[in-house]
Amino acid sequence: MSSRKDEVDSESRIDYGIIFAVLVLAIIGLASIYVSASHDTSATSIMSQMVSQLMWYAIGVVAIVVIMQFDSEQLWRVAPIGYFIGLFLLMIVLLVYSRPLFLSTGAKSWIPLVGSLTFQPSEVMKPAFILMLARVVTIHNNDYPTHKIGTDIILLAKMIAWTLPVVILLKLQNDFGTMLVFFAILGGVILVSGITWKIIGPAFGTVAVVGGTALYMVISTTGRSILEKVGFSAYQFDRIDNWLDPSKDTSGTGYQLWQSMKAIGSGQMTGKGFNVSNVYVPVRESDMIFSVIGENFGFIGGCILIFIYFLLIYRMVRATFDTKNEFYAYLSTGVIMMILFHVFENIGMSIGLLPLTGIPLPFVSQGGSALVGNMIGIGLIMSMRYHHKSYMFSSEDEDFD
Repeated sequence: MSSRKDEVDSESRIDYGIIFAVLVLAIIGLASIYVSASHDTSATSIMSQMVSQLMWYAIGVVAIVVIMQFDSEQLWRVAPIGYFIGLFLLMIVLLVYSRPLFLSTGAKSWIPLVGSLTFQPSEVMKPAFILMLARVVTIHNNDYPTHKIGTDIILLAKMIAWTLPVVILLKLQNDFGTMLVFFAILGGVILVSGITWKIIGPAFGTVAVVGGTALYMVISTTGRSILEKVGFSAYQFDRIDNWLDPSKDTSGTGYQLWQSMKAIGSGQMTGKGFNVSNVYVPVRESDMIFSVIGENFGFIGGCILIFIYFLLIYRMVRATFDTKNEFYAYLSTGVIMMILFHVFENIGMSIGLLPLTGIPLPFVSQGGSALVGNMIGIGLIMSMRYHHKSYMFSSEDEDFD
């Protein structure tokens, strides 16, 4: 009798809303990859691409199941280990990066594995960074329960200090797009960390001014010469130019964006139908997967996809409120910001709203490292409801030293 009760209790702690959303996104992803492979004669066989993606989904599911077994105390202890392993991998990739991918993308972000398989350490570093950031904020806020400007400045300095090594290594890899994801995670956790708006307001205002100044410098001749001296590359200027004027170079550097906008626009309201592709878009199986959805299923299909992401985010927020755990609150904020930024940036760049950055669409785009990294994030959220504990941690608690 008790065995049956334990089984029911275990099932009630599994968030099937999250599972449903991820499953639907996976089906959409597989269908979109199938369409892309069917119309790309230069790609490997359709079966090969589908099997490869299914394998990564399977690895991701295993990752979710394993991480769900970790409760908050175990995740607390694992956080620094995962963070430093992630940093080590980010350093290793600078030495053993994939040469072919470096020549085609300009980034030293992938470690070659067997055959054509590669591994991108920065993708699994994201959940490790989120865990570490959540731990740092929880310790600080329990050591300093009353927020003052002085203690809040110390907290902000701590968060930046843990972020800086990651940013430096990503800069050395020349992976600006992934760097933006880490900034988005940091920004989200800062907003919920309790830091006073007397600090957050000027900080975000400064970021906005710096961003606006950088954009102005990009579009001015003198500004560009300055940016070139501090490390900006020609392809980064091209991306900004094509974002500001997509029709400027539709056969050269702006070809990918222009073709993506054509494909999405040609889908109109309801799309052309499944497995119809009349507009070729480079890298549409990964970075530009939304162009496949827009062309096949139109505006309505795109809206349904965005609604599924909304459902996923909603369920993750609900899980956070149900657990009432401070450490989990910061952890879930990081995961939510990671997924939100990916969705916003990927769809935004596909329709010309944002510059191209090479960021995949979560659970939909082809690619193993990003998929597993996002699945680990889902596993962390699922762990919250599964264990449903409300621990408060402090640096003085010997159990967490």
